Order: sequence, then structure tokens, then C-alpha cells
Amino acid sequence: MGRVTERRRTLRIRDGAVSTRPDTLVAEEPLEIRLNGRPLAITMRTPGDDFALAAGFLVSEGVLGSADDVRSIVYCAGARADGSNTYNVVDVQLAPGVPVPDITLERNVYTTSSCGLCGKASLDAVRTTARFPIADTPPVRVTPGLLSALPDRLRAAQRVFDRTGGLHAAALFSPEGELVDVREDVGRHNAVDKLVGRALREGRLPLSRSVLLVSGRASFELAQKAVMAGIPVLAAVSAPSSLAVDLAAETGLTLIGFLRGGSMNVYAGEERVDLGERP
Repeated sequence: MGRVTERRRTLRIRDGAVSTRPDTLVAEEPLEIRLNGRPLAITMRTPGDDFALAAGFLVSEGVLGSADDVRSIVYCAGARADGSNTYNVVDVQLAPGVPVPDITLERNVYTTSSCGLCGKASLDAVRTTARFPIADTPPVRVTPGLLSALPDRLRAAQRVFDRTGGLHAAALFSPEGELVDVREDVGRHNAVDKLVGRALREGRLPLSRSVLLVSGRASFELAQKAVMAGIPVLAAVSAPSSLAVDLAAETGLTLIGFLRGGSMNVYAGEERVDLGERP
């Protein structure tokens, strides 16, 4: 398995003083995801939870909906000259009877750690392929006070970020604010896939009583992943994109941005934010 962090020599300049020392960096390596032996996508990720990442990715693509849809997930032999395994190629074998999608027509199969599948899927495609319509989920309501406490709880759980300063994070919370799971990765979309993939493999989908918090911005792709996993509330510490807001409005997702301290903007699904009695 690849390491989560690596050490590199650096030249440090601090107030005119110059020194050399090793620095701890977050690892970034490519992961090729194969479906029934055929290449599907390559993502730049932080090694670790690779099987969950692949499973979560396939949830967001509408391929998987439960653990029973998966026959196996295994590492394939990598590309080293000596034939040793790089642990950078994962093959997901579908269970018998699970439809295999056409994986050649719609996508650019390379995704970066910063943007993910930037050019994919229309709003209609997400709305029509979602297995767990958010409108059908049990009612979930959260207060501004609860939401404002979540970023600090996420930050406190970011163990690798403390050592590197170079990771995004995603976390699932209960409607009562309990931290259910947290994943770190060089890419926000990978961190979310790891959360969703772990939930799928543990039989916890749909995540209909969950609040998803992501570091950074809320892109269309992150909103898509929330919708496909049945998550009713997505909050981000930075801005959403216009397409993310459109998707949230179309699907009933509660989308919150600029969640910092006691401040936040609710862009869609405000009915889930309990404001109490207002004069």
C-alpha cells in the first residue's frame, strides 16, 4: 500500500534565516478504477481506503446501490518493471445481474484531485438516475447553532492535515451533530467517495439521516455525490458553484455554503434549517 505521507528535503527561509530540513507532505498517486476488468477512470488520490473510494465513485455514477451489487473489489498488478504490485489499480467486479453501464461514450476518464469529473452529467441525468430520492427521505432538520459547530469538529478530526496542511476532508454527521465518519484526501471528491463507499460496504445506504460537510467549496460533483447517496444536507466552508445550487434546487438537497463561525448562506432546501420562532 502507498503511504499517506512522504518526506522531502526543503530549504526553509524564516525571517532571513536559512536552513534545510525534511518536510512532511501528503502523498498523491494515481488510482485507476476498473469495472469488470475494463478501465473506467483514473483519479489522483491520497492512498488509503481505495476499495471504498472505488465503491463510492460507482455509487455516484449510479452503478451501485447496495453492497449486494458488488461481487469483489481487488487490487490488480501494477506497472512496475519487476512485476510487483503498485496498489494503484483497483478492479470492481459486479454481482451477477447488475447492469454494466456503457463506460466509453460520456466521460473523459481522467479526473484530477482538484476538480473531479468537471464536464460530466447534466442535471437531468442526476435527477433521473438517483436511486434514493431525497424528497422521499425521513424529515431531517438542523439548527444554525448545530451547523456552526461542525467545522471545528471536522478540523479536530483531521489527523493527517495536522502533519501536512495539504489535505481536504469530508465528514458525515448525524442530525444531532455526532461525527459518524471522516475521510481525508488530496481531492474533496475522493474524500466524499471514501465516505460513501464505506457506507455502501457496511450496508448503510441511503444516508438519509446524514449531514455531509466538506472542506473548501461545494462543486456540482459534490452535490451530485450527496444526491446519489441519499444525503439530504450538504454544507461547505466555502462557496458553492451555480450548477451545484441548480442541482440542489432540482433534487431537494439542502445546500449550505460559507459555513464559518455563526455565519452561513443557505442556497437551497431551507426548509431543513430550523430557525425557531422568529419575530
